[in-house]
Amino acid sequence: MKRLLLLLLCVCSLSAFAQTFKNPILQGGYPDPSITTDGEYYYIVNSSFEYFPGLPIHRSKDLVNWEFAGYGLHRIDQCNGKMNLVDVQQNGGIHAPTIRYHKGKFYIITTNVYLPNKEGAPAEMINFIITADNIAGPWSEPHIIEGAPGIDPDIFFDEDGTVWFTGTHSPENPNYEGEGEIWTQQLDIVNWKLKGERHYLYRGACGGVWVEGPHLYKHDGRYYLMVAEGGTSYNHAMMIAVSDHITGPYVSNERNPILTTRNLSYDNWVNSTGHADIIQLKDGRWYMVALGIRGDEERASNMGRETFLIPVQWEKETFWWKEPKYEWPVVAPATGRVMKEEALPFADQPQMRNDAYEDNFDQAILSYEWNFRRVPREKTYSLDTRKGYLRLYAHPQKIALRERASLMGIRQKETKFEYSAKMNFKPKKQGVEAGLSIFQKDDNYINFTIVKKDGVSMIQLTVAEKKQAPKVIKTTALDSYEGDVILKINARGNEYQYLYSLDQGATYHLLGTTPTNILLSYGWNSGYTGAYVGIYATSNGGNAKEYADFDWVNYKGFEQE
Repeated sequence: MKRLLLLLLCVCSLSAFAQTFKNPILQGGYPDPSITTDGEYYYIVNSSFEYFPGLPIHRSKDLVNWEFAGYGLHRIDQCNGKMNLVDVQQNGGIHAPTIRYHKGKFYIITTNVYLPNKEGAPAEMINFIITADNIAGPWSEPHIIEGAPGIDPDIFFDEDGTVWFTGTHSPENPNYEGEGEIWTQQLDIVNWKLKGERHYLYRGACGGVWVEGPHLYKHDGRYYLMVAEGGTSYNHAMMIAVSDHITGPYVSNERNPILTTRNLSYDNWVNSTGHADIIQLKDGRWYMVALGIRGDEERASNMGRETFLIPVQWEKETFWWKEPKYEWPVVAPATGRVMKEEALPFADQPQMRNDAYEDNFDQAILSYEWNFRRVPREKTYSLDTRKGYLRLYAHPQKIALRERASLMGIRQKETKFEYSAKMNFKPKKQGVEAGLSIFQKDDNYINFTIVKKDGVSMIQLTVAEKKQAPKVIKTTALDSYEGDVILKINARGNEYQYLYSLDQGATYHLLGTTPTNILLSYGWNSGYTGAYVGIYATSNGGNAKEYADFDWVNYKGFEQE
């Protein structure tokens, strides 16, 4: 009898578990999500900042299982000239896109924030739109919208055929730092120009500090303007306002904010939630996608800002004395916050979460998982020079501010992970170096490499902490090294372990350890992107025409309890 009861309890537990999904739905550095649907799939696009390819796009039929569909910025010719992603500054580049599907065409509108590489030059906010008939591309050349200030634009297709650009700006004489305002203006999508009068709509619900990320919706015959406010850190929040006319005036929801963690402990499992978009399902239900930062370590995480899914329902005001009575979206109506586990949107479509990635480099083109910091230099890598290997060329450039090093990576998806690669590398000249890299920024990374020094092949650990010069913290001569090595990084507890094998993985040697908090991504301190695990090669300024061949890379993440 006891065994039967235990079996029933196990079955009930498994059944309950199968009815939920886990957040985040996009793990790793996927901030500023925007969502749309073509009736068959749902699509999410995210900010990509200085990375290339830019504007990653995922698709799903059930809102919890997502696969890569491509990139909006996938060609070099989309990312040069005025659309410079070649020498863009760190934390610059592509900010907060909006994706919409309208009459058989996909539209992405966003901003390239570019700071010219000369002292005293002001930042340029280049707002542009790209389009595609197929989500996988090809996507169009960027249509730059002249005379559009600010960041985080939205495109809205009204029922009367008009198209509206909604953006942000700072008032001419701000009353305080961070005061912002939302504006809208009609958009000519034949000539890609603003037209008509500009209308100023909203300065936020709580003082208008860092009001950004506007999205317009039509619901219940009215226009709803949803914005992010409070900055992308602990005070991040979502506000909403309503109007009978797209040009305003807008009435702020008295129950704002509709999503935030500012009312929770800093030690909540996720913080800084905001910068959201909402979508209606075919059956009438609504969901929100929003960014958040998991508090895995020191109230932050190496993954930075990720994408979360939250249920939404609309409720009409009940105040008997108030007219009109507006409908408002209630986010997470049962709990009021983002949950680690939430009921599945579709009970018959369970989440099939996979925290692993392996690449044997046997395909003709590079997997969508791989990114570069900025548009890569010509002949950075090759997949066809040696079949079944990725050849990474050791260019003179090192990892440095605004530089394009021979560096490529995939997103770190969990705080705990194992990452390894098999490399064939026979450095000949002094200073030539190749191996693994875990990187957050140009000035924040850890390299685990083989390097030629004084005629000897050495294994080396180099750490660049935030805004500090890189330091070699451990190095060992490899007397028996013949060119083949497996490099492995294990993230366990609060430390990274750096291991290597010279006998095809039969035995491993520990070179050293470092704290994991070296690469923490704080939302208020250049935490726009998450960490990547990747591969790296450099001749450290020399002219050596050398390379490293990678047979495979393997990543496995482990979920936090």
